[in-house]
Amino acid sequence: MIVKNVTTMNGFLLMGFSDNHELQILQALLFLVTYLLGSAGNFIIITITTLDPQLQSPMYYFLKHLSILDFSSLSVTVPQYIESSLAGSGYISYGQCMLQIFFFTGFAWGELAILTVMSYDRYVAVCLPLHYEVIMSPRKCRWVVTVVWLSTGIPGTLYIATIFSIRFCGAKIIHHFFCDIPQLFKLSCSTDYLVTMGVAAFLAAMAFVCFIGIAISYGHIFSTVLRMPSAESRSKVFSTCLPHLFVVSLFLSTGSFAYLNPTSDSPTALEFLFSVFYTVLPPTLNPVIYSLRNETIKSVVRKLLFSTKFAG
Repeated sequence: MIVKNVTTMNGFLLMGFSDNHELQILQALLFLVTYLLGSAGNFIIITITTLDPQLQSPMYYFLKHLSILDFSSLSVTVPQYIESSLAGSGYISYGQCMLQIFFFTGFAWGELAILTVMSYDRYVAVCLPLHYEVIMSPRKCRWVVTVVWLSTGIPGTLYIATIFSIRFCGAKIIHHFFCDIPQLFKLSCSTDYLVTMGVAAFLAAMAFVCFIGIAISYGHIFSTVLRMPSAESRSKVFSTCLPHLFVVSLFLSTGSFAYLNPTSDSPTALEFLFSVFYTVLPPTLNPVIYSLRNETIKSVVRKLLFSTKFAG
């Protein structure tokens, strides 16, 4: 009955991970806990990098905007899934679906772009330390971040324009917990895939350029680190670079698997798991990953939690 209604209504049915209502409630609670933890972690990073004088360097400025993107990305998909799971409907309107696609793809691109900028920042700090203040001046950092935020509108606009040009037919069932683009295109009755393939190829090329930039930056960084005579200096560099490299690797590997793997009519548990990995885990774990080996962040967080004079 639900499938029939969704077929005729202007919307879609999100199947999520199970059609069992008890399991849906359990999943909603797990997603709620994850969302609250991720939001709290990112909010702490945003707060301390804004207020604390020790965290005003370009590295922490970029980290703050990464946390803003992470929090925004979580807020686009997770709360809606929690609400629909608790209600037991799974229904999402056409307008809500388009908004999810626009903002999710935009924030995902913004995260990749800011991670690329952060890798370049680490490259300049490690390989060109004498020129760091000139290359990464506050004015240039603000300009770069502005470009990153403005560019977040590109992927969503391109995909929305593509979706408006295709026609949906049959049961509008999406085997995901949000409006995922590969699953949505699978519902298309259109035979002309040139525009869709063109948009996907263009965005894939942009992502590949970012990946190459990150790889080159870290190639130079590790080459420089290995030539450092002091073990203490190497450890200090690794404490700031390895968390960033781990975040990049997690985001790119899971996202690539999800989008390069052909969509199926009956997605496996592994495919659902990877969908959570690239949509929910990176923005939730990023604050933890960046804090584990960074003594400055840990000391500031302790001061935030246990001191009454945080900004002093």
